[in-house]
This record gives sequence, structure tokens and C-alpha cells, in this order.
Amino acid sequence: MSEPPRFDRGHTDDLMSFLAASPTPYHAVANAAERLEKAGFRQVAESDAWDATAGGKYVLRGGAIIAWYVPEGAPAHAPFRIVGAHTDSPNLRVKPRPDSGAHGWRQVAVEIYGGPLLNSWLDRDLGLAGRLSLRDGSTRLVNVDRPLLRVPQLAIHLDRSVNADGLKLDKQRHTQPVWGMGDDVRDGDLIAFLEETAGLPSGEVTGWDLMVHSVEPPAYLGRDRELVAGPRMDNLLSVHAGTAALAAAAGRGSGLSRIPVLAAFDHEENGSQSDTGADGPLLGGVLERSVFARGGSYEDRARAFAGSVCLSSDTGHAVHPNYAERHDPTHHPRVDGGPILKVNVNNRYATDGSGRSVFAAACEKAGVPFQSFVSNNAMPCGTTIGPITAARHGIRTVDIGVAILSMHSARELCGANDPFLLANALVAFLED
Repeated sequence: MSEPPRFDRGHTDDLMSFLAASPTPYHAVANAAERLEKAGFRQVAESDAWDATAGGKYVLRGGAIIAWYVPEGAPAHAPFRIVGAHTDSPNLRVKPRPDSGAHGWRQVAVEIYGGPLLNSWLDRDLGLAGRLSLRDGSTRLVNVDRPLLRVPQLAIHLDRSVNADGLKLDKQRHTQPVWGMGDDVRDGDLIAFLEETAGLPSGEVTGWDLMVHSVEPPAYLGRDRELVAGPRMDNLLSVHAGTAALAAAAGRGSGLSRIPVLAAFDHEENGSQSDTGADGPLLGGVLERSVFARGGSYEDRARAFAGSVCLSSDTGHAVHPNYAERHDPTHHPRVDGGPILKVNVNNRYATDGSGRSVFAAACEKAGVPFQSFVSNNAMPCGTTIGPITAARHGIRTVDIGVAILSMHSARELCGANDPFLLANALVAFLED
């Protein structure tokens, strides 16, 4: 193995900035695109004809981004090296009629997205962000990044058994945040407030995709600041690492033998079945159009896909010191132990032996240690975009990630060095 890369805290600092600036999938892809633009990438529209020019390109669709770099002289059948990730995280999202309230409290009606740890959203200062759709068909990002809402927990005096029997939350009745006082709840108040915040004329917003977020910024934790606490690490940690790795790989230019790709999808947390999800046509369409734009045939497309590999990068579970019995007894991934290789023989993860070899080679080239993760047989296993990508496109896929604690909490925890190690392994994979 090569010498391990020296820890660059600048990468983790930049990750923390990325997390703070990306409260929604729409903000995440905008920030990823901005970083790629600085690396020389340019946006292409899906509705335009694509040409055969070399260089970095990307497509934005809602909360998803597909970016790729075509080396000079790359043949039409050149295979792809893909880093896959997702931009969404479990949270609370605003309903079509957002204004509600009772007993002198003004509230916002929210719907639960994905599988959040609901208790982690209680008694926390929350902002509101997302995408506003306007009358002319355009969209505008909005981010109220200050304490605006709060989901208040019931006082222990009114629920004296909560510590003994556990917290029991009704998803409809107990998760609606307050954002003011008043008995006169008027339809349109929240949207009017956001129009004013965004500097838009009254009545300009005709649709919205809004969600709440914790306004507490990411922070280093621990005696030696060796841990990072922050929101949406599942899975913006991988989106950030994949963006940095793609920009670094593009710097090699014509030295690449394969086409490096970043595919960051929306809606992983609720099944990936959307036009911006991994189970939709977005990735396949972009890869095929890249082949055809370079004069390729269907035969070239088949050859390219057959030689392609995808690393599906998503967070996984570090061994929990208070619940070690919930983990497989022989697989205890540790924070800052390097990225994890995720295995499940029932295809909840896409990794097999040949995929393990691909990832091991990338880690060896980068000088990065890696760990293996497998679930306790008595515990149901989660899943990722990995099996979906493999089945939909026939592309060999390997599931990897970074081990964290408090997955699906409003605030998660990882080792400060692991994001840097993951990015180095992804660079080696894309540059192979």
C-alpha cells in the first residue's frame, strides 16, 4: 500500500461549509455545480443537442446532478467510472396548505419525509428552505437560515413516564412546528412571508418544495476536535467527496483512460422512484447521450456500459459504544478507520467479490485503509442506490461509504479524518 495521505483539515472544513450551505437537495446540487464550474465544467441543457467536445460537463435536474469529464480523444466505447450518491435526507416537509394552528399558536403543517429519528427534531431551532416555483415557470431557491420554527416537546410534568416507557410520538399530531402566536390563521401567510424574504412580488409563488432544517452549524467535537457533528451527512458527505474527487480527476485531462462521472440523485430516502431518483432514467440517458454525441452506436453504448463500474457511496453504521450488541460481532467499523465496504448477500447492497477487488485496488493506490460492514443477522438491513443502479443499467456496482453515528438524526456524527480518506479513495477510483 502507498503511504497514507496526510490528513488535510481543509477538506473537512470545506465539507462543513458545504453542509451548512446545503439545507435542501436543490441547494446541494447548486453548490456542487458551483464547485465544478470553478474546475472548468460547464452546464449543458437536456433540451439542447450535445456535441463531441472534450472537457467537463454537467446536467442539473431538480435536486439531482450528473457531471462527467470527457478526456481529449476518448473513444465512443470508453467505459465510465461512476461515483453515485444521493442529495436528500430525512426531514419534515411543508404540506400544500401550510398554514395551521390552534389555541393561540400559529403552526406550519408538515409531512414526514423518509425515516427520520423524530425525537431529534424536538426542541431544536429550525430554519426553512427549498425551492419556490414562480408564475413564469422559473424557480427560485430560498433559505431562511435563522431560528424560525420549533417542534416543542411535552413537558415531563405532563408525561411523567416518558423516561421509563420511552417517547411515543404521533406522526400527525406531535410533529407540527410552531412559528408564532395568533388565533387568526390565514391561508397564504407562510408563502407571503417567503415571497417577502426572497424579494418577490406578492402572489408570484404558485408552487413550493420546502423543508425544515436545523440552524445549528456543523462543529468539531471532542478533546482534540477529532469528531465532526453536523446535519445531512447522510448523504451530503458523499456528494461533497464525489464532487471534490471528480474535479481532481478532471485535472488529469487526457491522462484518463475512462470517463469519470458523479451521479448525485434525489429521493433515495423514499425509494428513488422519480425522474431525479436513481430508479429513474436520468443517469442512463446522460451516459447514452455522451456515447452518441461522440459518434457512438448502440454497440459502443453496450461496450461502454459493460466496462463501467459504479461506487455507490453512502454513509453506514459505525459501531455504537452503548449498543454494540446491535452490530455484527465480527464487523465493528470505527470512525476514522477509513471508508467502509458494505456487504449484504441478499442484495440490499450491490457489492460482490469482484467489486471488493475494485475498491481494494483504489484504496491501495490512494494509501487509504478500509473496513468491512455487514449487518447483524437479527437486524434488518437498509439499502442504497447501489442495487438499483446495478439492476437498471447493468453496471457493476460496489457499495461503500463512511461510518457514522446517529444516522437519520437531525444531527449526525463522524470522524474528522474519514471524509478526507473517502475523497482520496474516490480520486484513485476515478483516475484508474
